[in-house]
Amino acid sequence: MRPRRGLAHTHVGSLHAPDAELALRNARDLYTRRQEGVSIWVVPAASIVASSPDEKDAFFDPAADKVYRHPTFYEVPEGAGHI
Repeated sequence: MRPRRGLAHTHVGSLHAPDAELALRNARDLYTRRQEGVSIWVVPAASIVASSPDEKDAFFDPAADKVYRHPTFYEVPEGAGHI
């Protein structure tokens, strides 16, 4: 569900339905009761591919050797706002 225009979709829950149209309607009824959503995605569980929590170290390790992705090697100037 996307709560407001311009924001990314977030996972809000799971549900069961016999087809995609009913899944979309059920998701609308279940997750946007207070008119907080403007967009909903429904995806069959069989279509989801996820990494394994047991392999998290090996899977995410390659990102650790790219220090340039994190601004930890220089000082932020005083007065520089939200960088």
